Amino acid sequence: MNTLQITAFLLLGLTGLFSCVQKTHSYPVRFVLDVSHIPNVSEVSVRGSNLPLNWENDYPMKELIQDSLYVADITFVTGYLGAEVKFVVNGQFELSGQENRRFMFDTTTDTTVYRAIFDKMN
Repeated sequence: MNTLQITAFLLLGLTGLFSCVQKTHSYPVRFVLDVSHIPNVSEVSVRGSNLPLNWENDYPMKELIQDSLYVADITFVTGYLGAEVKFVVNGQFELSGQENRRFMFDTTTDTTVYRAIFDKMN
């Protein structure tokens, strides 16, 4: 190896020591959505800012109580301490023209539980 190759190798190694990559954690979240005030619910989902959610695709929720409550259990693996979401019922986004729902991951329990009523800010 010549001096230039050794120098390049050392610089690349040092870059890894001082990288600014944020440490990630797993945050399980249970979303519970009340849709009891909406007639003829056929599909319910959630979209959001952190993987595995995104703003382009629905993450389906499962019916817990017929015509009333839907749930989704999602584990976020992120360096952030919270996330933003909106719910979708029958293809329609909630809170049109309003800010996204924001919540913080609860680090004092195994699972953060986020309860909401469709189209009503908590």
